[in-house]
Amino acid sequence: MSTKMKHNFPFDPSYGLTLEGLRAIEPPPAPPGFDDFWQARYKKALAVEPKPVVRAAKASHPDWLVQDITFTSTDGVTIGGWLLVPRHGRIRRGLVVGHGYGGRIAPDFDLPVTETAVLFPCFRGISRSLHPPISPEPAFHVLHDIDRPERYVIGGCVEDLWGAVSALIALFPDLGGRIGYSGISFGGGIGALAIPFDPRIARGFLEVPTFGNRPLWLNLPTTGSADAVQRYRRTHPGVLDHLRLFDAASAATRITVPMLVAVALFDPAVAPPCQFSVANALPHSKFNEIFILDAGHFDYPTDSVQQAALSERNRRFFEVT
Repeated sequence: MSTKMKHNFPFDPSYGLTLEGLRAIEPPPAPPGFDDFWQARYKKALAVEPKPVVRAAKASHPDWLVQDITFTSTDGVTIGGWLLVPRHGRIRRGLVVGHGYGGRIAPDFDLPVTETAVLFPCFRGISRSLHPPISPEPAFHVLHDIDRPERYVIGGCVEDLWGAVSALIALFPDLGGRIGYSGISFGGGIGALAIPFDPRIARGFLEVPTFGNRPLWLNLPTTGSADAVQRYRRTHPGVLDHLRLFDAASAATRITVPMLVAVALFDPAVAPPCQFSVANALPHSKFNEIFILDAGHFDYPTDSVQQAALSERNRRFFEVT
């Protein structure tokens, strides 16, 4: 695998690091009160009755019954999304699927899972979960209440993920202990923050996760959401103090369930050192696997081949949930 990619970015999306150098990056220590902060938020989310409402969707698929879904999250926020239920066979497991900062306009029908009820929630403020005054635009969404940790939108999105798990269990009570999470980019960072504090999530897949190693995240040039926060920091130099509570790499040190993490050697939107900080934070375990991609958020010649291999790995990973 190589990080030598032809590009027109004004910076090097490999940041001059080899795979060996990326694997040597350590996650930052969590700030005091980190666990209490998230455990209190989880307790708050768990107290919310999700009251899922399911209706037939306009979309159809030969293998899946496609349904629109809404449920209640914390702060009275209504979360919208899609629920896929297999047309044939029994439902043996559940899966919550997060999305990137581009949002979601439809469910993914090519997920490599079977016998699975799949919930695609849209995190608050985005796509089917519009919630003014939260902006759906990534550069503004990532700044919403950033100076108020107890109100910061990223924490609310984590609570939405927990709410999605509650909604699945409300609909399928027998799935307790057999629910996984899959998230990419923005959804990967949200997953890293959520998984260690929710014992109902049995395993997780994170692809090119963001929000890892906030000190690096705030300093490495990027085209992603970090760029908006870096610009904000010029007039608000203390923002790192708040963001340390929302560090996906610090949270990942606390994950104890099996994990599959796909990280890229080259990525203009989520700096690879930040991605690897999340992957490197996981405890050494025969149940955890790191999958290396040549690039993320970028088209490259072997993209389809690597994604096919990753899809097969996902199939095997979630098959045992």
